Amino acid sequence: MSQQHLYEEDPEPAERIPAGLLFVPVRPGPAGCTARLFRTPLGGRTAVGFTSPQRLAAALGTDQPWIRLAEPALRALTEPLGARVLTVDPRLAPSARRTPLLRAV
Repeated sequence: MSQQHLYEEDPEPAERIPAGLLFVPVRPGPAGCTARLFRTPLGGRTAVGFTSPQRLAAALGTDQPWIRLAEPALRALTEPLGARVLTVDPRLAPSARRTPLLRAV
């Protein structure tokens, strides 16, 4: 059974399938690490996870701190913050591009 994507460039499958253990970008906060949230081109909030540290570094740089979280835990942490979408292995747009695929919140 193949996965169907909503759009050709959409990294999230149309069906909600567990992504497993992910590398999640974080930023330091007053109470410890906080998952970084991003915005989609339409302005919606999305949580982001990567399937390898190499993919995370390619998208966000080698200095980006990260933690490992299971997909259900990441969803549970970010849904109360308005991020009801989880994007796995996104292709982040360069800052010079006018319409980014995702942008940091």
